[in-house]
Amino acid sequence: MKFSEMPYKRPDIDEARRELGEIRDCLRGADSVEVQLDAIDRYLKLTGHFETDATLAYVRHTIDTRDEYYDAENSFFDENGPLLAELNHEIERALLNSPFRAQLEEKFGKLLFTNLEIAARCFKPEMVELMQEENRLKSEYQNLYASAMVDFDGQTMPLPKLGPYKQSTDRAVRKAAYEAEGKFFDDNREALDALYDKLVKNRTAQAKILGHDNYLRLGYDLLGRNCYGADKVAEFRGQIARDLVPIVSRMKDAQRERLGVESMKMWDDTLLFPDGNPVPHGTADDILAAGLEMYRGLSSETAEFINHMYENELLDVLSREGKAPGGYCTTIFDYRSPFIFSNFNGTAGDVDVLTHEAGHAFAGYRAMKNGIILPLLSPTMEACECHSMSMEFLTAPYHHLFFKEDTRKYEIAHCEESLTFIPYGCMVDEFQHRMYENPDLTPEGRNAVWFELEKKYRPWIDFGDLPFYGRGAGWQRQLHIYLYPFYYIDYCMAQTVAFQFWMASLENREDAWRRYLDFADKGGKYTFEELVHGAGLKLPYDTGCIASVGGAVERWLKENSLK
Repeated sequence: MKFSEMPYKRPDIDEARRELGEIRDCLRGADSVEVQLDAIDRYLKLTGHFETDATLAYVRHTIDTRDEYYDAENSFFDENGPLLAELNHEIERALLNSPFRAQLEEKFGKLLFTNLEIAARCFKPEMVELMQEENRLKSEYQNLYASAMVDFDGQTMPLPKLGPYKQSTDRAVRKAAYEAEGKFFDDNREALDALYDKLVKNRTAQAKILGHDNYLRLGYDLLGRNCYGADKVAEFRGQIARDLVPIVSRMKDAQRERLGVESMKMWDDTLLFPDGNPVPHGTADDILAAGLEMYRGLSSETAEFINHMYENELLDVLSREGKAPGGYCTTIFDYRSPFIFSNFNGTAGDVDVLTHEAGHAFAGYRAMKNGIILPLLSPTMEACECHSMSMEFLTAPYHHLFFKEDTRKYEIAHCEESLTFIPYGCMVDEFQHRMYENPDLTPEGRNAVWFELEKKYRPWIDFGDLPFYGRGAGWQRQLHIYLYPFYYIDYCMAQTVAFQFWMASLENREDAWRRYLDFADKGGKYTFEELVHGAGLKLPYDTGCIASVGGAVERWLKENSLK
């Protein structure tokens, strides 16, 4: 079914609560595993319908945050979603305490129950009002960000449209674009500071209801991390600071020499070549047409997938006034359809969307086609990001469709940007850990921590006299910090896995694709560690992983540099 034709109806919360209560009671009183299986099937259908309506409301709200109807519907789910949390929690407890748990584990797998145990420790009824407030604050931040319009180059434009100017070959234009972006954040400084302060204190209060000293444990549990904890993440960040930052620093020094500048200012960082960064050839429609050709040629599996996406209008990628920032992929479960949202801006990032978000969408499409149940549809987020970030590299034989004679230039740029991203992502993660370990920091204190971490993870950047960035507030443009605590490190770990899939594809493309397809087809039935080891790859926090991966990528860049 086409996205525009998918019907939306606001759920009846009272009816949903009644049905959930019946399912809970049925699970508690069941005298056979068959009775419980029937109740579980009913529960999965109910939650699938609810998630479908919530997703439709969210997507249509982000497509146009000015749409009053879907703004109200999105607010409805912000307010009422938490009201179902207590009943969901009781259902999870009933399953965990089932006298037929052994038979249920045999049917669904033990990991489902491990995940239920994690979810069960994330909630107490006293948290509901705080959860509702958190949802309101997150929507307030997103709506504020989406409202951002700047006057630049004789036009009034949304922030994503500044992207090409930030990569201009004219150094003054690049700096002016960063200044224009920073002005929006400076103009809204008080609101942004207040929103984050409220979010940190809200999440800390939720964690304390559960008996935690701070939000860290709850944040990890909400992400469903089921095979590693903060110690492994810290170990990974340590490897990045020790083994990868020097590699990226050398790469950035080579970039500085290419550009012919004495020091790398913030507004130089995104210009990789003196004659300009590679950009896709043609219009947005040309890019979408090339994407269709790419996935039809990549494999029979991706051909089936991309036909479904294009035929059913499951992409909204053009930047418009009132559209929410960023990009994402989500799943409309009842229609077995992924949906891709983004903001094209005429840079190579537009192609990255068609590879990254389509990697998510492809994995979701395969999992739904394979009949994986909703709770096991997706693995934890770092494994999901492996789907997307690996696809960015596994589509390499088709990048010429977008970049023509600039294809090698794009490959180098994409590789360098991917490598550079990892220290930045680790900086975001360590910043969040520091914020929730010290929830009473002032806005100035938070900016000081960010500035300190800039020196640790991106020592090559000089902020000069830039507003906003120069005062250490650059973290406020990273929506994950407000909306998705502790999520960002998942990208970093996934990138190290993606680099390994890429290197494997350079040696044996068919074998690498087979391993990737198997990784994606398993959905959430295995842990991240099991998925990575099952693909014959190293875990990001394995001893020596980063030195090995970083060294291999650095060698590729040296061997393939443009002379």
